[in-house]
Amino acid sequence: MFLIMNAFYITTPIYYANSLPHLGHLYTTIVADVIHRYKKQRGFDVYFLTGTDEHGINIQRAAEKNGRTPKEQVDHISGELKRMFHDFGLDTESGGYDIFMRTTELFHYEGVQHLWREIAKNKTPKGNDNIYKGFYEGLFCAPCAAFKTEDEYYTPEASDLPYCLIHERPLDKVSEESYFFRLSDYDEFLIRLIESDPGLVRPESRRNEVLSFVKGGLQDLSISRQKSAVSWGVPVPDDEYHVMYVWLDALSNYITATGYGNSERATVGFDKYWQNVMHLVGKDILRFHTVYWFSFLKAAGLELPKTVYAHGMWLDVDGRKMGKTLGNVIEVDVLHEYFSVDAIRYFLLREMVFGQDGKFGYENLIERANADLASGLGNLASRTFSMITKYRDGFVPSGKIAEDNYIQARRAGLDPDGGEIVSVLERARDEFLRRFDNFEFSLGLEVLWTVIARIDKMISDCKPWVLVKDEKQAETLNAVLYRATETLRWLSVLLYPVMPEAAKNIYAQIGLGEDIEKLNPAALKWGELQPGTRIGETEGVFPRIDKNKVMNEINEQTADGNQRSEKAVIGAEPHASASGTTVDIETTPPANAGGSASDPSESFITIDDFIKVELRVGEVKVAERIPNADKLLRFEIDLGEEKPRQILAGLAEYYDPEKLIGRKVVVVANLKPRKMRGLESQGMICAASLTEEDSPAIATFLEDVKVGARLK
Repeated sequence: MFLIMNAFYITTPIYYANSLPHLGHLYTTIVADVIHRYKKQRGFDVYFLTGTDEHGINIQRAAEKNGRTPKEQVDHISGELKRMFHDFGLDTESGGYDIFMRTTELFHYEGVQHLWREIAKNKTPKGNDNIYKGFYEGLFCAPCAAFKTEDEYYTPEASDLPYCLIHERPLDKVSEESYFFRLSDYDEFLIRLIESDPGLVRPESRRNEVLSFVKGGLQDLSISRQKSAVSWGVPVPDDEYHVMYVWLDALSNYITATGYGNSERATVGFDKYWQNVMHLVGKDILRFHTVYWFSFLKAAGLELPKTVYAHGMWLDVDGRKMGKTLGNVIEVDVLHEYFSVDAIRYFLLREMVFGQDGKFGYENLIERANADLASGLGNLASRTFSMITKYRDGFVPSGKIAEDNYIQARRAGLDPDGGEIVSVLERARDEFLRRFDNFEFSLGLEVLWTVIARIDKMISDCKPWVLVKDEKQAETLNAVLYRATETLRWLSVLLYPVMPEAAKNIYAQIGLGEDIEKLNPAALKWGELQPGTRIGETEGVFPRIDKNKVMNEINEQTADGNQRSEKAVIGAEPHASASGTTVDIETTPPANAGGSASDPSESFITIDDFIKVELRVGEVKVAERIPNADKLLRFEIDLGEEKPRQILAGLAEYYDPEKLIGRKVVVVANLKPRKMRGLESQGMICAASLTEEDSPAIATFLEDVKVGARLK
């Protein structure tokens, strides 16, 4: 295959067309859009896919429930999704996706049937037929579109029906003839593949989960349903009685949309884009996009994606899963009504560490928007343009200071030659690009906001409103205004992928007319803003949000208020200490309670006792909440061993997990493992508190220490 170096293909999952759009759909698509715009800025030929998965028993049932035909059901849901994407500037007309893919398209039928035939004619890595016909009897979850093994369902009390662990709905008992894909022959291939390429499945914690699943043993996969049971699907080639199982149908959209196996989409360029593809998925569907998809592609003799990246889930402000019954759902229509699109995009990228779970509340969004956008970037732009209009008649002044006036600049607290701010900006640009290349969006944005804070401080320290009164400080004033405006030019280019409309707005207010989406941020150079440029018409980019007013209106609109807080009932679970172990509360008084003081030496330990405790330096690689456990966090901690250790700690009430990632901690490394919530904790994180009522503080280090170092 001819390699086209700058082609890049980004996909969201295609969203299942049985229910209306929600925050999860919006988040994944916004992240994909940010990557799409960023890569285009960097000179890549980018293709961006999103869309709807429109077949299967769940669609049939949703259609029947809503009094529609399956086709009417999928047309309705895809229409609603397109409407949401239009509202949030994600559609083609707004510079967003290149295709809204639908699996009911005729070209997709042609392409996926071609894929089936290619898989069927080839052999597995162990020399067997890839596809065979058999008889299946098992428990099927329609929302998951997957058959369930014993460890993937439960039977509630007073019920004989097994329930899905994920969706908490009864499973269907299926007993019928089926075509099978011989997935069990792909275990060794998958393990070698994933272990040899650290960038294939990300982040690392999800990669480890996939490997663990494969190493636990794979079962052959049912890839068809009888048409008599499920009529809404792609027909199996040469068998009128079967339709394809939904995952083989759905996953293949990524290749049929670019022309694989069909003539209608051939001009898009399958060979061109498939060489460098990135799939964005929620962590709940990672297994299907790795274990199943990699095996299907291998079976068909096709290249694999470059990266499958699983992001986390949005929880409410108390760390709970969102749901209608809790009344804590974030409604996309409410977001669109009360907040600017760019403020939402910024919040989603800034608030969540990509790959980890994050917290979302309307109040959080208002506070972040007011602090970072209204008082931060927006205020910097507003005050800079206002001063240029007031002090320099709307023309950008020269930023150069003559050597004779260096002393005046220093008296005002300004670096005379400007080298310091140039160095700061260049380092920030390089770090921002490095972070975005690695999909570390939150950290990349944090870097730019340190620049905003620095320029704000420069203005506050130099006091242009004072400088303008002293003719000797004219060049100092000019330099302050030029540096602030030139910094805004850099920020506009760098921030364009995240907040395209605001970035274009600021760029135009500077008085510049280039197409900002075509400016490569890596090529930014200081001083390219020409003195004498007349600034454009000025306007506020991020008006301050009236928190009380907006929250009152949102709460009224959502009836019972989406932001009510339900605190966990104390004592509902075993007490979890900050040590990472679950301990019982001691109810038996100490042997000496109420008696005379004993010899203090009896409480001493010897050096031999202390040496038994192995304290080591660890670095937090993963930190996340455990479903239905209010107090526990699950960590993966690097101790310099072959792989990170899993440790559970009762810190969920005191720390946001995403803020602990990268922190160095003290770990008791030789503590006997124990199980909590079905998970094994392989050590203990050390933390300090004076009393049981105090919030624990994790022990850490002021100096840089190597991972695995022992405390002595």
